[in-house]
Amino acid sequence: MAAKICILQIFTLISLLLPVTYSIEFKFPAVFNFGDSNSDTGNLIAAGIENLDPPNGQTYFQKPSGRYSDGRLVIDFLMDAMKLPFLNAYLDSIGMPSFQKGCNFAAAGSTIHQATPTSVCPFSFDIQVNQFLHFKARVVDLLAKGKRLDKYIPAVDYFSKGLYTFDIGQNDLAGAFYSKTIDQVLASIPKILEEFETGLRRLYDEGARNFWIHNTGPLGCLAQNVAKFGTDPSMLDELGCVSGHNQAAKLFNLQLHALCKKLQGDYTDSNVTYVDIYTIKYGLIANYSRYGFDQPIMACCGVGGAPLNYNSGISCGQTKVINGTSVTAKACSDSSEYVNWDGIHYTEAANQYVSTQILTGKYSDPPFADKMPFLLDLKF
Repeated sequence: MAAKICILQIFTLISLLLPVTYSIEFKFPAVFNFGDSNSDTGNLIAAGIENLDPPNGQTYFQKPSGRYSDGRLVIDFLMDAMKLPFLNAYLDSIGMPSFQKGCNFAAAGSTIHQATPTSVCPFSFDIQVNQFLHFKARVVDLLAKGKRLDKYIPAVDYFSKGLYTFDIGQNDLAGAFYSKTIDQVLASIPKILEEFETGLRRLYDEGARNFWIHNTGPLGCLAQNVAKFGTDPSMLDELGCVSGHNQAAKLFNLQLHALCKKLQGDYTDSNVTYVDIYTIKYGLIANYSRYGFDQPIMACCGVGGAPLNYNSGISCGQTKVINGTSVTAKACSDSSEYVNWDGIHYTEAANQYVSTQILTGKYSDPPFADKMPFLLDLKF
C-alpha cells in the first residue's frame, strides 16, 4: 500500500507540471451531491433497503460506513481536497450529523429515470432533487426563526455559493441491458438525459450556480457485466470489457457533454463543469500495472476465484448456501492491488487514483481551477 501511495503522489506532482488552462477556482463553502452508489455515503443503508457487512469499509473506516467500497469514494477525496468534511447522507439522522458544509442525496441503485415499483432503489434523480428542495426549505425556515443551528445546517447563501455535484446514469444503462437490445439501449439515452436536464434546471431555479457533472465510467469493464454479458469472447474488447456496454457509455457521455455545453450557453451566470470519468477509468484499466495494480477487472471481495471472482447471488461479506455448501464472499489479502472491490464498485485505491486525475483539471470542460495549491495537501 505504501508503494502505491508513493506512485500516486509522484503521478499527481508530474500532472501538476503539465500545461493546463484554468477557469473557476475549486473552493466552495458547501457541497450538495446527487448520484448512485459511486457517491452514496449511506442513504440506501439508512433507508433500511440493504445492509452492508464487513469487510466493506475495512481499509479506512475499519467497519461498514454506508459506502460500497473497502474505504473512501471519489466524493470523499474531493471533499478532502477542498478541506471540507465528508458529506453526511441526507437520510442518516442518528448521531446528530452535521449538514453545515453540505448534504449527500446520492443513493446506491439510483437511476436518472423515475423509479418504478420494481426498481432496486426508489430514490431516483427526481426524488433526490425533491429531497434537496425539502432540505433547503427546512434550512431557510429554521434560520428565519432564529434557531441556533449554525453548527448543523448551512447558511442560506451556501445554496447559491455551494458546489452541486452529480454522478448518476450508470444504472440507467447497466439495468437496461437486462431487457433491451443494444439498439434499444442507445435509443433510450436522449430521454434519460431529458430527465436529467429537467432536474438540473429545477436546481438552477432554486439558486444553484455551480454544477460539477461526472460522466459515466466504462460499464463493460465491471466484473458484474463481464460475468453476465461477456461469456462470448467476441463480445469483449482487447481489455476483456464488454464492448456493447462501453459503446452505450460513450454515447451517453457524448450526449451528456452536449447537454453541459448547452447549459453553459443558457446559464452564463453559472459554472457548468463536465468531468470525463470514463477516460480516467478506462485509462486505469488499460494501464493498471503502471499505477501499481495487479488486477484491473477481477473483484477483490467475492467468490469463485479467477478470472472474475464474482457471483451475482452473493454480495461482498455475505454467506449463502450454494449447491449444499456454505460460501462466504471474502476480501482479497490486499485490496490496494485491485481496481474493483466487489464486481461493481471500485476499491479505495482506485478511487484515490481517479481523484488525483480529476484534480489535475485535464479531464474537465472547462478546466475547473484558477490555482491548485490544495493538491499538495491531499491526505492520501
